[in-house]
Amino acid sequence: MANAPDRFELFILGEGEQKVTMQPDTRSPNTAIFIFNKEDHTLGNLLRATLAKHDDVLFVAYKVPHPLFATFELRVQTTERTTPKDVVVAACKGLIGELTNLRNNLTREFELKRMAQDDTL
Repeated sequence: MANAPDRFELFILGEGEQKVTMQPDTRSPNTAIFIFNKEDHTLGNLLRATLAKHDDVLFVAYKVPHPLFATFELRVQTTERTTPKDVVVAACKGLIGELTNLRNNLTREFELKRMAQDDTL
């Protein structure tokens, strides 16, 4: 596509660009909008689903403002017991832990399968 940005622009941060910015939403109490730069539906939906399970989250949704730009906005509203930033940070840490565990399990199974194949030769 002629008007599409170069592929590397979709995931490499430019100089001075931040990965995530937070803007308080003054229309609702305990609400913030997080803008994730150089990310897409993959992370947006994963965070939305994770945050929806949190007891202190009243509302969570994300949107991609334009399909040609790798950015999404995550809107989070929480109870008075916590802040939107705290639940988003906790969700990110939890996802990193889950994905690390998945990677370790896949690596272990791959190595076991390779060892079993080596034994049969």
